[in-house]
Amino acid sequence: MNVYYGQLHAIIDVSFSVDEGEIVVIVGSNGAGKSTILRTCSGLLRPASGDIKFQGHEISKMEPHEIVDLGLSHVPEGRELFPFMTVLENLKLGAYTKRARHENFEDNLEGVYQLFPRLKEREKQWAKTLSGGEQQMLAIGRALMSNPKLLMMDEPSLGLAPNLVLLMFDIVEKLNDQGTSILLVEQNIMHSLEIADRGYLIETGEITLEGKGNELINNEYLRKACLGISSAREKKGKL
Repeated sequence: MNVYYGQLHAIIDVSFSVDEGEIVVIVGSNGAGKSTILRTCSGLLRPASGDIKFQGHEISKMEPHEIVDLGLSHVPEGRELFPFMTVLENLKLGAYTKRARHENFEDNLEGVYQLFPRLKEREKQWAKTLSGGEQQMLAIGRALMSNPKLLMMDEPSLGLAPNLVLLMFDIVEKLNDQGTSILLVEQNIMHSLEIADRGYLIETGEITLEGKGNELINNEYLRKACLGISSAREKKGKL
């Protein structure tokens, strides 16, 4: 895919895949294009060229709600909750798509509450009154209410205390174990690669390295690139 912001070529000939049952992580420095990729896949941005296929459907020209209906949900960076709506109201909005309405709402809600018991305790509170960790739980829970086949998560550990960071990665693994495929964007590189089946490094809009998660952990070029030490054009390759 190729994506532009005005005249800026933000995503340059990027090609990647997520197979059913996988955890795939995209890593890179700030401004490399990670969030832009997810926003394009979820229909919030349009690619200038290229195809985006999900479960056999070409989705690059579909509306975001239509993409969610197919089973592709997006937990955005910054959570983007409805602050003056309650926890329960935010979760209900996650089940608004046709696909989710045809499922059992109460069972879905109970599944979210089992994963995040704290949300059950706070279901009548406004979202704005929750802690950062609780807001992230709510953002994930809202996405899960649509019963996604593939869950895209943008920086789920951002701004969280260290103990909550570990909890978030445990949750990602648990969701995957339950059958949800995961596309994860994370700056917590080591933790994300430890749980990933495969990973991609993106630099200045281009994928410059790819490989299995456990191989990328010890890749010296990746470490240097994510610390901003090496050039984006230097030593492109594939493990």
